[in-house]
Amino acid sequence: MKIVLTDAQTVTQGDLSLEPLREFGEIEVNLLTPYEEIAETVKDADAIICNKTPLNSDTLRLAGHLKYIGLFATGYNNIDTDYCSKRGITVCNAGSYSTNAVCQHTFALILECLNRVGDYNRFVSEGNWKNSKTFSPFEFPLSEIAGKTLGIVGYGKIGEAVGKVAKAFGMDVLAYKRTPEKNADVKFVSLDELLKNSDIVTVHCPLNSDSYRMFDENAFKRMKDKSIFVNTARGAIMDENAVLGALKSGKLLYAAIDVLEEEPMAEDCVLCGAPNCIITPHIAWAPMETRERLMSVVCGNLRSFINGTPKNVVNRPNGR
Repeated sequence: MKIVLTDAQTVTQGDLSLEPLREFGEIEVNLLTPYEEIAETVKDADAIICNKTPLNSDTLRLAGHLKYIGLFATGYNNIDTDYCSKRGITVCNAGSYSTNAVCQHTFALILECLNRVGDYNRFVSEGNWKNSKTFSPFEFPLSEIAGKTLGIVGYGKIGEAVGKVAKAFGMDVLAYKRTPEKNADVKFVSLDELLKNSDIVTVHCPLNSDSYRMFDENAFKRMKDKSIFVNTARGAIMDENAVLGALKSGKLLYAAIDVLEEEPMAEDCVLCGAPNCIITPHIAWAPMETRERLMSVVCGNLRSFINGTPKNVVNRPNGR
């Protein structure tokens, strides 16, 4: 079969081998495919492997042989799954590969807000400790994580992992999901109750019509004063102007985010340089070990599809 990779540069810059995919047939590797070139690029593909490439009725209109789309991602909002289902194209995502990495990055962001490691490192590197009158200058306020309440919005695999680590830190944990479950370690509450009572709110839900801009001006108004907002899920779950407003008003002590609605960051992004806003460039999922695991999942999905037992299917091809 002919397998077309449309945005390989989003998962490897030469450090992760694509050789495992050659088991399944001829591979055409495209580093990044501009939108206007997608249709022509995939027209002869039997299978497409992508990360964030938009695949819809426009970009797939010439792909007459296409039967399979595999994602280098858990989220699949870039795929028109209804269109693919009508065309009999199976779409499979890579679930749970990044749980440990995203959990780790979530706490890296939280701890940066509480421990100010970057600020103190800069203070020292600029020579300020040499000129300090005391051995321990308290230039930036610090805060303990133990005893704080963490509110987890979206309690799937990642949310559950975050909750376990929070417990190990001595935090109280509240969780919100559309279908609450019984859990001895976590208290499920309404979103209103979570926002009202959490010192730190962290987002781990998928992006869909219900979660789009869930964190708007009204949501931030319902949060505790001087709380921290963390988003490692999808940028469009938050209204960036509302985040900026909450930071400027002091409602939020910090915003620590790994995702934006437009990526790479737009030239006019309102959060660029915003006060008390920590931004990392969508790299929570990107440790080497995580990407190696991702490649294994993607290959496993394709192998299962070829064998007639597809797994991690996110649509209903031909109504199945």
